[in-house]
Amino acid sequence: MPAAAAGGLDHNNKGCRVSGASLTLETDAEGRRWLRLAGEWRLMVLAPRYAALEAELASRAADAGLGWDIRSIEALDSVGAMMLWRAWGQRFPENLATSDELEPVFARLYAASKLKETGPEPKQPFEWVVTVGSLSLSLWRHLTDFTTLVGQLVLDLGQVLRAPREMPWRESSANLYKSGVRAMPVTALVGFLIGIVLSYLSALQLKNFGADIFIVNILGMGIIRELGPVLVAVLVAGRSGSAMTAQLGVMRVTEEIDALATMGVSRSLRLVFPKVAALALAMPLLVLWTSSIALMGGMVSAQFQLDISYGFFIETLPKVVPVANLYIALAKGVVFGILVALVACHFGLRVRPNTESLSANTTASVVSSITVVILVDAVFAIATRSIGMPI
Repeated sequence: MPAAAAGGLDHNNKGCRVSGASLTLETDAEGRRWLRLAGEWRLMVLAPRYAALEAELASRAADAGLGWDIRSIEALDSVGAMMLWRAWGQRFPENLATSDELEPVFARLYAASKLKETGPEPKQPFEWVVTVGSLSLSLWRHLTDFTTLVGQLVLDLGQVLRAPREMPWRESSANLYKSGVRAMPVTALVGFLIGIVLSYLSALQLKNFGADIFIVNILGMGIIRELGPVLVAVLVAGRSGSAMTAQLGVMRVTEEIDALATMGVSRSLRLVFPKVAALALAMPLLVLWTSSIALMGGMVSAQFQLDISYGFFIETLPKVVPVANLYIALAKGVVFGILVALVACHFGLRVRPNTESLSANTTASVVSSITVVILVDAVFAIATRSIGMPI
């Protein structure tokens, strides 16, 4: 049987050779025709005559009665395998003689081609309905669990009022120290800087209108009524709220909460109630503390920027800011403290026994707490719009 000359193609329809890769047309004893492939089918060998060999394979593959014998291939890389696979039309020929070493290579190509044909599932036209439904169900579950938690806390409060001895004083005092006393430095620092920035920016505009003395009105109303409570709530949500969620989440992972239930100890009375009570007491005090420090920062900045004396600032402040604004700020502190603690405990109790759930719920706790604080502050602003305004 004639073969191709070394280094080129033989177009006598008998066979061809490209460097170390050869094709030979043979006929067996039964009269069946076979295209026998031999040699090295690697990139370095095929590259010089790649296009010519690819065309030769395509013409041979058009012959439906031709069999393929690849048992004599000595070396085969991905380039050679893909060349043959494309020549076969990305499917196995009807008559194929292969070896145990080469069969897995083409089996993987076959599997990859089927996967490519399958592709991702087409997008359903009403997929958005499923998404909205899933989000609605998730929100409903959150609301029902949160309502259950609030109801249980009301029952715990009634139990404590009937029997004060059952109040977890030790846990409450510990949470009060962690959430209140230890938060004083960071709230003071942030409050002082906010007061300086607000006073500085306001002074730049007031100078243009000769209304320097109104800096007291701006700082007093802005800090006492709005910035103080919201700023403290955001800081406490990021600091104490995340810590509460992480603490309850770790207890869930280590099955300590299940152990309390086994011993007959109420998890809400022992774990949730002290946190809510501590923040309800600590938040208004932190609001008063932070607002005072912020006003000090604004007073210092006003003295440097507008030459307003400390005495004038302190004397004018209660005249231009009615005391009702302070009561509103303290009420906001109580409400914000309760909400931050409830949201933190809600997400902490939803943690599953794995670290991924712990991190996800801690993040969701902080984001949800800040969102709830801003929404409730907007409600406060609308409900108290006619209270505490200077005449």
